[in-house]
This record gives sequence, C-alpha cells and structure tokens, in this order.
Amino acid sequence: MANSKNKPYTPSRRYMSLSSFDEITSDRPVRKLTIALRKTGGRNHHGKITSRRRGGGHRRRYRIIDFKRNKYDFDGKVVSIEYDPNRSSRIALIEYKDKEKRYILAPDGLKVGGKIISSKENSVPFKTGNNTCLKSIPEGLLIHNIELKPLKGAQLARSAGTYAKIMAKENNMVTVKLPSGEMRMVHENCQATIGVVGNK
Repeated sequence: MANSKNKPYTPSRRYMSLSSFDEITSDRPVRKLTIALRKTGGRNHHGKITSRRRGGGHRRRYRIIDFKRNKYDFDGKVVSIEYDPNRSSRIALIEYKDKEKRYILAPDGLKVGGKIISSKENSVPFKTGNNTCLKSIPEGLLIHNIELKPLKGAQLARSAGTYAKIMAKENNMVTVKLPSGEMRMVHENCQATIGVVGNK
C-alpha cells in the first residue's frame, strides 16, 4: 500500500499522509454479498438517547467475509481487490469454478487474476492466500486468519498488516506466536491462511 503526500498549504498538512488506494480495482461491492448495517444513533427501543454523542457518518453495508474458507479443493480466481469500510484490511472478491463468489481478507501480494485454493486434508502449495489445516503448514511460515476451534471460522490475526508464526507442533497441538507476542496453542485441525494480511 502506498501513501500519498499533499501540498503543505498549512503547517499540519506538511506531515500528513493519506492512503493512495492504488490497489483497489472496484468501486462497488457485490450487492448479494452485503447486508444492511443499521445504526441506532445511541437510542434504545423506546427512542430515548441512552448513549450520548452518537450519530451521523456515512451509510455503510456490511460485506459478508468468508472466514471459514470451506469451499474445499476448488480453484478460486481473484476478480477484484476492494475497500471495506468495516475493517482496516482490504478484501478480495473470489470467483470459483462453479461461478460462486465470496469475499476473503486480501493478503499482501495477492493480485487480480491470481489463483487461490482451500483444502482440508490435501496439502496445498505454500503460496500466499491458500488455506489449509495447521498440521499441513510447516514451522516458521507466516500465517493469518487463524481458527481457534475447528470449523468455527477464523478469529485471530485478521487486522491489516498482522500475521502469526508457527513455532512448534506437539501432541495434536500447534504453538502459534500471535502479533501481540503471545504464544498460543491451537488444535492442529484448525485452519489458517498463508501470508500476511494486506494494507500494512
């Protein structure tokens, strides 16, 4: 991700940098993969304000992200990289051979036209964006989008620029070093995606 500098027409503007959004290839999300995100404006079911100073902002739709990656052994093609107002990372629109489309978190280095695959039992190429069980991923590899319970869906290392590292494997458990530095033991059948989350 590149940053753009602006002309310093005020002192504070001199040190200000903004995201250039160069990697984004599509302006609008796929409507079927979004749901309305309703806001309360800080009001309860009686219409009374219970949380002050809330309200305003741009209307958003929630993009449904495939955190389970359970479309096994189907090649997916990256159709576009998109902005998601609900998270810090970019998202990638994937189209599978059966024409089904899903959103995933876009790893760093994933380009439009690239191929990804998710597998539960078979070993997959250790390439950015591929998803498989922790027991199939070698030690020392950087991963993200990690499950805490098998088939539950990814919960760890999902923010922009984050990654975890596989440190050791023992007794059906895998020791993972999280972005915070914490060491955590996760079951070997939990899935994870290879690579680093994009937009770092």
